[in-house]
Amino acid sequence: MADSDRKLWDCAPLERVGPLRFGMSVEEATGAMLACGFTSDPASELGKSGPFKQLRTRFRAVDAPFHRTDVVAYYVGPMGLTCIAVDALTGPQVTLEGMRLVGRPPSELSDELAAYLESTNRRVEITPGGDIGSQELGIMPCAQRAGDRLLTRLVLGRPNDWANTMSDCIPADEMLGRY
Repeated sequence: MADSDRKLWDCAPLERVGPLRFGMSVEEATGAMLACGFTSDPASELGKSGPFKQLRTRFRAVDAPFHRTDVVAYYVGPMGLTCIAVDALTGPQVTLEGMRLVGRPPSELSDELAAYLESTNRRVEITPGGDIGSQELGIMPCAQRAGDRLLTRLVLGRPNDWANTMSDCIPADEMLGRY
């Protein structure tokens, strides 16, 4: 999807992405997304994360085919919304201080994100998938296949009492990649 056809969201690291705020309940997130033109199927249970039930909600634009997923929200028990993934092909374009984070060649985003992190005195980190990310900002871009190319799928999270790192708060199906 061309950037001009995507919804435009900004993010406040560790706080919110577009209308989604970390800590929201499934019902709050569903209501916020519906107000922005996204619908979803009922939340599905992924299993347990420690003693807590883990849920997932898949959102798509109201007029999109039922099989499409633009944004995925993950929830853990009483912590509510803990992780958000934005699809590289059809999800909203998310920006951080003007930097486009979604649907870009991974090498371009890695270069720009590394420069941003260095200029703001933050650590440059390598994600498990080999991309540049930031624990401090809760940002973990992942490569997603787009035909013969790779584009950035954005995964954002907020570690808290139950997850010490970004890798701990991201569900396994997001960590496996989109190849």
